Amino acid sequence: MLDMSDYWPVVLGIGVGVFLIRYSFILIIDKVTLPEMVQRMLRYIPASVLPALIVPAVLLHKDGGVTTFAGWDQLAAALIAVLVAWKTRNMLATIASGMIVLWGILFFL
Repeated sequence: MLDMSDYWPVVLGIGVGVFLIRYSFILIIDKVTLPEMVQRMLRYIPASVLPALIVPAVLLHKDGGVTTFAGWDQLAAALIAVLVAWKTRNMLATIASGMIVLWGILFFL
């Protein structure tokens, strides 16, 4: 059993450390002017991180240390969700359509 007197100081220390690291960037960015090229590159970070997080979650399945293809059901639901996002630009419609398609495929198959 974990002794709670050791647990909370570690949690608080990690929390303060993470806060200081993140807050330091906020303080630095106000005082430093980044070159135009760096500012242009930073605009593309969210667009590159999102697919890097979503694609492995949709396409890959890990079972006992072996990574395999997740299945056509998840791929089909993701493609429908992408089409709905492209046409409607509505996040709620995108999530709902992807989940409805996935549940429908799993229910009927």
